[in-house]
Amino acid sequence: MDLKDLYRDVIVDHNRSPRNFRQIEPPRHDAEGFNPLCGDKLHVYLRLKEGVIEDISFEGSGCAISVASASLMTEALKGKSEAEALTVFERMHGLLAGSDDNIGDLTELGKLAALGGVREYPTRVKCASLCWHTMKSALTGTGTATTE
Repeated sequence: MDLKDLYRDVIVDHNRSPRNFRQIEPPRHDAEGFNPLCGDKLHVYLRLKEGVIEDISFEGSGCAISVASASLMTEALKGKSEAEALTVFERMHGLLAGSDDNIGDLTELGKLAALGGVREYPTRVKCASLCWHTMKSALTGTGTATTE
């Protein structure tokens, strides 16, 4: 299976059955995200305990890539420290935007590496990165995230 097939299969699976698609009660950190180009709207919820992401979820509507990326993100970040989550954010930004400097070893990203296929569709990069910017806004308390 090549990267294109993996990309397609992972996107389809996580769009059809998004993981952690719910609101956390009570969230300790949350943020709204909006991609005006595609119309994607997400709300990311985080609950931290002693600097570790105890729970993370999302709600909203968006294209298949946006929903799948958010689903993959919640799976990957649960149990990570705030610092680790921000490191993964930087690596994903590099992967999605095509800046090889920030990627590192793709095997360490696990299923997230499949999102690298979005680089072949430049207009979809913002769809895949919306949840990551929204998560960072929730974690750092910087308000609403947008892809513009």
